[in-house]
Formats: sequence, structure tokens, C-alpha cells
Amino acid sequence: MASEAQAPSGAACINDALTDDELRSVLAKLESEQDKEVFGLVCKRWLHLQSTERKKLFARAGPHMLRRMAARFSRLQELDLSQSISRSFYPGVTDSDLSVIADGFRCLRVLNLQNCKGITDKGMVAIGSGLSSLQYLDVSYCRKLTDKGLIVVAGGCPNLLSLHLTGCRLVTDEVLQALSKNCHDLEELGLQGCTNVSDSGITDLVSGCPGIKFLDVNKCSNIGDVGISSVSEACASSLKTLKLLDCYKIGDASILSLARFCKNLETLIIGGCRDITDESIQSLATACENCLKNLRMDWCLNISNSSLSCILAQCRNLEALDIGCCDEVTDAAFERLSSRQTELTLKVLKVSNCPKITVAGIRKLLDKCNSLEYLDVRSCPQITKANCDEAGLRFPDCCKVNFTGSLSEPDVLL
Repeated sequence: MASEAQAPSGAACINDALTDDELRSVLAKLESEQDKEVFGLVCKRWLHLQSTERKKLFARAGPHMLRRMAARFSRLQELDLSQSISRSFYPGVTDSDLSVIADGFRCLRVLNLQNCKGITDKGMVAIGSGLSSLQYLDVSYCRKLTDKGLIVVAGGCPNLLSLHLTGCRLVTDEVLQALSKNCHDLEELGLQGCTNVSDSGITDLVSGCPGIKFLDVNKCSNIGDVGISSVSEACASSLKTLKLLDCYKIGDASILSLARFCKNLETLIIGGCRDITDESIQSLATACENCLKNLRMDWCLNISNSSLSCILAQCRNLEALDIGCCDEVTDAAFERLSSRQTELTLKVLKVSNCPKITVAGIRKLLDKCNSLEYLDVRSCPQITKANCDEAGLRFPDCCKVNFTGSLSEPDVLL
């Protein structure tokens, strides 16, 4: 395409023929980011239009550059200023940067500040006061944040759908109360490691936010059966993912409540919840037989063959299962598979540190599962590569078997 300066003599210039709205329509039809960048190289007018229509931006910049970006990308909706873990020694974004963002990016819907450990409540107050349309905020590992700033965010951003506070250890139940009062459409909340959050706060949260789909309270040691039972009942139709890793106060009452109310549950992480027994797991398998896809229950030491057998037999769409360190599980857990009429859909199975499982049990699994992509048998003394080869086990072509810990693990069961 020719710019005004390049138009042949007597020929109509495309910039004279097309309005801004028509050029925006052309830009909207370009699918790749590279094509959109090329669009902006045609001339200054096209560059300006391309800039104002840009929706996403990943950047590292100080206040001066952020002001220039705000002027150029006036309709920006997603801004990623997160730090990688390897750069987390560098403070990254500061409170003054957040003030510029709050003033300059008024259309912002998504803001990622993960690992920006230099920001404080002052910056959060600016965000809460200036970005009323914000829907997604990630301030994971911003360890200086307290209730003070996040309460302002909850009050000033009523359209919030997703909030991630992983590693924000100073957060208490007061933030959950503010979310319940102001952010009724909240769907995702990440609280991993927020040890000052309790059953009371979780109960308050779901009383005002019944549409929670994703709740991560991994390593929240003050969450117990009272809080999770309230989540199960209040969010019965919406809850799909619940993470309870190392919540040692969780017992059968929580799992039985999930089985009773949450018929759409897809992912459940209960690793380290050592008081959970076969009774509740069997109820869950029956209740969620059509929806459960990912189940992690490593270090649930009271789990035995009856639970695993029930899960494998009944959960039709199960894709990932972790029973590592459940040392009472034996090959008998796989016996019922022979009577199963349909193939297992399992892609990931972790049985590390299960010393009573042998090659015979894995053979029974493989007879009913051609979809397996990852098998973790580390520290299973009776399942070695030599033993598998000697028994003539044939794993699916796509399957990686981790005998020694040398293989990278999939991200299914985080």
C-alpha cells in the first residue's frame, strides 16, 4: 500500500478514500500480531490507528515511558508488568508507576503485577481509585500488600472477576469481607499461602460471591471443614476448581459436602490432607463421576485400594490422578478395571512412593488406558525400567515414564 507521499500522479490516495472507521475495520480483520505491526508501518496515520486499537501490552517501563504509552495506546485493555521469578530480586513496578497507570489507562480490564515486590498499599489505592473497569488483577508475591490497599481495590473495582493474591501473607479476612460486599461477580480467587485467612472469611466471601468457579487456598492452614462446607453449599452450581494442598484441618466433612452439593467439580487438590478417608472419597467419586477430571491426593495416608478402585471405575472423564505416598495402595486397586466397558481417559498418573504397587498393577492399567502421556513411578521399588522391560509392558507411544525424576512434570496437577 502506498502512503500519500508515494501515490502516483493522478491516482487516488487510499488515505483520501478511506475513513478512520474503515481503516479500523481493515485492522480488525488482521489475525496475527505481526500483521498488525506491519499495518502500522504504512504511514503515521496508520501507525496512530494501530496504536489506539491495540488491546494487549507486555512492558517494563518507568513513569515517563508509561505516560507515553498511555497517550499512544489509549484503548489498551490488558497490561502485563509482571516480573519473572529469575528477576524477582529487582523491584520492578513502583507505586508511582501504578499512579501513572491508574491515570492513563482508563480502559484497562486486565493488570498483571506478579512478583512486583516493590509495590505497596499506596499503589493499590491508586488502582482502586482510578481503574473502575478492572476485571482481572494478579498481585501474587507482592508481599508488602496489606488489607488497606486491597480493600480499596475491592471497593473501587466492582466488576472484578479474578483476583490472585498468592504469597500475600499479610492479607486477612477483612479483604474477603470487602470482596463479598462489593464484587458480587467474582469468579476466581487465589489465596495460596495467605495463612491469616480463616473459615470466617471464606464463609463471608461466598455469602456475597456465589459464582466462584476457582478457589485456591493451598497452604492456608487456618481453613477447615466449616469454611469449605460453606463454599460447597454457596457455590454449588459454579465451583469447578478447588485447591486445598496442605490444609491439614480439612477432613471428610469437606469432601462429603463437595459430593453432596458440587456436581460440576472438575479439579480437586487435597494433597497433604491426612484426615481424609475412603468413605468421603468414594462418595465424591460417585457424585462427580461425569465431571471430575483432575484429582490430587498425595500424602492422604488413610486412602486405600477401595478409594482408588472406585475412582478409576466411576470417574469417566478423569484425566489426571496423583496418589503419591499413599503407601497402603496395592495392585488390587486396579482389579475392577478389567470389568470396565469403556477405555480410561487418563493422561497423567502419579504413584510415586507407593511401594506395594507392582508391574502387574501397571499392566492392568495399560490394558484399559491408551491415552496415558505421563506416568510417575519414582521410588516404587517394584517398578523399574528393567522390570517393565522384562515383563514386556508396552506403554503408549506418547507416554513418558518417570523412573528416576529426570523427566519434567506436566502442569496438569499444580
